[in-house]
Amino acid sequence: MKRFHVHVKVDDLARSIHFYSNLFGQQPAVVKDDYAKWMLEDPRLNFAISHHAGAQAGIEHLGFQLESAEELHAMTDALKAADVAVLDERGTTCCYAQSDKGWVHDPTGIAWETFVTHGSATTYGGVPTEATSAAMCCAPPEAVAVSASIPVARSSKPKVNKGEALACAPGSGCC
Repeated sequence: MKRFHVHVKVDDLARSIHFYSNLFGQQPAVVKDDYAKWMLEDPRLNFAISHHAGAQAGIEHLGFQLESAEELHAMTDALKAADVAVLDERGTTCCYAQSDKGWVHDPTGIAWETFVTHGSATTYGGVPTEATSAAMCCAPPEAVAVSASIPVARSSKPKVNKGEALACAPGSGCC
């Protein structure tokens, strides 16, 4: 069974953990100095956040966590049938996990990851250098460059205090 995956780069990890823990109604399954991950069942979601100096905040990538090599192979075949280049990574360490992966870019340039996790790891990924600090791991360098160029929607709405009503009205731009 597939699990949808979202990875977001954040500016403030502690504040983001607090926010998403309240949003999801549970604490993260994994917390590191630079990373947190929630494994939600309803909806079935692998939601990860990370903070690395020099990395632009916003959506890092989207994807599907799969349960078997057979599912990964089938999804890779489906992506190749969509006439996109698939970057295969086997036995990689990323996001404190050991995985086999496939990477593609959708027509907009957003990086998509399909992966099977085989176990945990003690490191986030590769050791960053000045040239790779924004990428680290979790997306091939070209995916980070394309995804980072996609604007992140930032709300210009006033902050709503606890207990105040918030309603979505036509033309308000909230949806």
